[in-house]
Amino acid sequence: MTVNEQLVENIVKEVMAKVALTSDDEKQLGIFTDMNEAIAAAKQAQAVVRRMSMDQREKIISNIRTKIKENAEVMARMGVEETGMGNVGHKILKHVLVAEKTPGTEDITTTAWSGDRGLTLIEMGPFGVIGAITPCTNPSETVLCNSIGMIAGGNTVVFNPHPAAIKTSIFAINLINEASLEAGGPVNVAVTVKKPTLETSDIMMKHKDIPLIAATGGPGVVTAVLSSGKRGIGAGAGNPPALVDETADIRKAAEDIVNGCTFDNNLPCIAEKEIVAVSSVVDELMHYMVTEQGCYLASKEEQDKLTATVLTPKGLNRKCVGRDAKTLLSMIGVTVPDNIRCIVFEGEKEHPLIAEELMMPILGVVRAKDFQDAVEKAVWLEHGNRHSAHIHSKNIDNITTYAKAIDTAILVKNAPSYAALGFGGEGYCTFTIASRTGEGLTSASTFTKRRRCVMSDSLCIR
Repeated sequence: MTVNEQLVENIVKEVMAKVALTSDDEKQLGIFTDMNEAIAAAKQAQAVVRRMSMDQREKIISNIRTKIKENAEVMARMGVEETGMGNVGHKILKHVLVAEKTPGTEDITTTAWSGDRGLTLIEMGPFGVIGAITPCTNPSETVLCNSIGMIAGGNTVVFNPHPAAIKTSIFAINLINEASLEAGGPVNVAVTVKKPTLETSDIMMKHKDIPLIAATGGPGVVTAVLSSGKRGIGAGAGNPPALVDETADIRKAAEDIVNGCTFDNNLPCIAEKEIVAVSSVVDELMHYMVTEQGCYLASKEEQDKLTATVLTPKGLNRKCVGRDAKTLLSMIGVTVPDNIRCIVFEGEKEHPLIAEELMMPILGVVRAKDFQDAVEKAVWLEHGNRHSAHIHSKNIDNITTYAKAIDTAILVKNAPSYAALGFGGEGYCTFTIASRTGEGLTSASTFTKRRRCVMSDSLCIR
């Protein structure tokens, strides 16, 4: 997971030259001023895509993957500079992960039954034009990951990106259309508007030509989608707890948890947001986090200052989201060396820096009297989002008990949270984790509908 930050800095001039391509003077593919026009263009493109063979779709997707790798540094830099959130080096890794591990047409499969009464097939068909709402936390990553899966399923997609990341999102959408054209596909396989607003989102969600909406964002966005009257895929909020019991490798748990929590400054929704540990291992865990993993132990006074800084009466202070630990500490007048990458403290589960999903490298540690108490506290902290959770344990019974109790779409055992996305773990990558609507980690097959084709008393050649 180590990234050469100096190398990244050395390519800034080249990157910014490429970023200039997103100026208003440059013709961008798939970008419209009116949402209705964008939807009409995507509908026209989908009429072409749905007639394309799987091999033709895969050529487009393969070219998208190539372009993502070629422009990973560009989009990483753009995302950080436009939103003020995250870590350039980590965002490069996330883009490479999208390119290499997002499923394509191989995820579109056919189920068949053959017997005395003939042949029956279940095939995956496209919905048509999909409406997608994407966040500012992982803007280009989500646009690219969604597009690969949706195009693989024979769909096109209309994005309403978060306004705070529109330049980065537009760059990604333009890249997708360039890839399609170069591979012999149509333009406008992915589209958006220059200025996304709540109004453009409302038009998209109500439009007659949008049968499916996929929303990646906070609970408000998901609720709006589920209230639209359309089929909705909702990837909402989480507050993933990391449970540590007395059987865990405590030194490794400390390393894994801090690595997961600090990845891209805690922007991934799956990242560790707090720790619940049985009392007998808390001191040892804190020791390793502070002495070996670059964590700063915040005093009670510093905790109070952090609370007042990162939380406002209206919710999270957006100027703090996705910022690194050194920057957050500087906001409360604390100067630390560059190797400090996480802020830790011990507190009750109700502590606002523990109970609230922060998307910052701040880890509160909740002490539990025993494993059962730890499970109960972790379940409370997850707030019923059913999104993600983590456990460090060598006791299979404990892992099983926790898995059943927490009931999340993702459960990572004895690894950093990012293992769930394919970093150091098996499985595919996604940036839309639909915990609320039950699809879990979405992929190309998620964006298709099942169709049954029956041939009675024929085509059985046994």
